[in-house]
Parts: sequence; structure tokens; C-alpha cells
Amino acid sequence: MILSIYNFLAYEHFKRSFILLAYLLASTQSLSAEVQQASFSSVKIFINQSVPDKQYSLADVRAIFAMRKTRWNDGNKIQVFVLPDNNPLHRELTKSKLKMFPHQFRRIWDRLIFSGVGHGPNEVETIEDMRHKIETVPGAIGYLEAPVNNTKIKVLNYE
Repeated sequence: MILSIYNFLAYEHFKRSFILLAYLLASTQSLSAEVQQASFSSVKIFINQSVPDKQYSLADVRAIFAMRKTRWNDGNKIQVFVLPDNNPLHRELTKSKLKMFPHQFRRIWDRLIFSGVGHGPNEVETIEDMRHKIETVPGAIGYLEAPVNNTKIKVLNYE
């Protein structure tokens, strides 16, 4: 009797472990498919033509979008423009280009705002608003789907 209860409990443990393993494998496969799809994304980071040309690092770009870097190398103020957190282009940018999740940036911005130490980025509602802001605001940085044929904005080079 004790042996059959032990066998039953061992079987239930094995079954739960197997289901968990299957779930983890399925999650990993869907995540890798998402990462592969994101690596071929068409979103690009654009800057206003007033921003000096320089090769930036991924750390620089993350610091800019996290509002930790507030001035360009020439001393002019950086104006960061973002779409709402639930916008697919915003999610694509944060995941594929900045290698972070949207909620991580939101947490950083909220901490700055609520502590009174800084402020968050300028949020625009539409892609057209984003394009207009990058074109017209000196020191602006934002993101759009590439390609964009516009002489007033340029792609930010970073590695």
C-alpha cells in the first residue's frame, strides 16, 4: 500500500515536471522566434539634422532613451520623443534595437519623474507626430520605420 502511494506521488511529480519542461521549451521556442523576427525589424532611430554626426555606442543610445544622457556632444539639449508604451513600433524599438523591454524604460522614467530628479521623454501619439517632431525640434531623437526619404532627419549611427 505504501509503495503504491509512493509510486503514485512519484508519477504525479514526474507528470508535473514533464508539463513544466514542455511549457518551458514551448516558451523558449516562441521567444527565439520573436527574437529572430525582431532582428529583421525595420525600425530605425532618427535624429534631427542639427545633431552632430558621431558614432554612438548602444550604451549611449540606451542612456539617451533612459534620460540619463541629456546633452549631445556639442552641448545642445537632447529632446527624446517616444510613442506610447503599447505601440508596436515602440515595443519593436526597445526589444530589437535597445535590447530592453518597454516596461524597463517605463520603470526608469517613472522613477525619475516621481523622485523629482528628472523627467521622462516627450510622448507623441502618432508616427506622423514623431516624424514632425524629429524634423522640427533641434536636438530631437526618435524612431520611425525605415526607409525615410527626408533631408531634415538622419539615421543615428550606433554599434
